[in-house]
Amino acid sequence: MVVYILYLVGFFVVLTAIAGLILAYIKRGEADPVSASHYQYQIRTFWIGVLYSLVGIITSPIGVGFLIMVLAVLWFLTRCIKGLVVNSESRPITDPTTWLW
Repeated sequence: MVVYILYLVGFFVVLTAIAGLILAYIKRGEADPVSASHYQYQIRTFWIGVLYSLVGIITSPIGVGFLIMVLAVLWFLTRCIKGLVVNSESRPITDPTTWLW
C-alpha cells in the first residue's frame, strides 16, 4: 500500500516515487506471493512510466509528445489506483508483467 501512495505523492514530490521504487525492490525478496505480485507490478509501473515519459519528452518538439505525456500520466494513475484497490482486497495482481493495466 505504501509504495502506491508514494508513487501518487510522486506527482508532487518526485523523490517519493524514487523512495517507493527502492522500497519495492527491498521488500520483494521477503514477500509472500500476493505482495510479490504487487512489488513486481510497482517496479514495472515505475520503469515503464519513465520510458513513456521519456518518449513524451523526446517527441514534444513535434507536438505529439504532449499527448503522450498526458496518456502516460493517465496510465500511471490507472495502474496505481488499480493496485490500491486490488491490494485492499488482499488479491494478487493477475498479470504483473503487463504493459497495460
